[in-house]
Amino acid sequence: MRSDDSWLVVCLCAAWCRTCDEYRLVFDAVALEFPDWRFTWVDIEDQSELIDDFDVETFPALLIGHGPTLCFAGPLTPQRETLARLLSALHASAAATVPDAQAQALWLRLRQSD
Repeated sequence: MRSDDSWLVVCLCAAWCRTCDEYRLVFDAVALEFPDWRFTWVDIEDQSELIDDFDVETFPALLIGHGPTLCFAGPLTPQRETLARLLSALHASAAATVPDAQAQALWLRLRQSD
């Protein structure tokens, strides 16, 4: 993940999560619909040093932002239409920000992990 101003969608999942297994196909399909965006899959156990103390309660959980600004952090129902609609809405109103300090700190770590 680079520290530029591009849109980035990060999915936080776990290898043991069967919902995540199914969602991976949805996530990859939506990535094709948004070719100017970057999509990254993060296994919270394989990359636990990056996740640190960020608590993922429900899978799949997404972090979506533009440059250093985190615009969405939380779980999302695992349907293609839901993700595509959310991305379109965030792109249209890029002023949205997430006030959660832990989520923002994770976002910055993910952006700089390249």
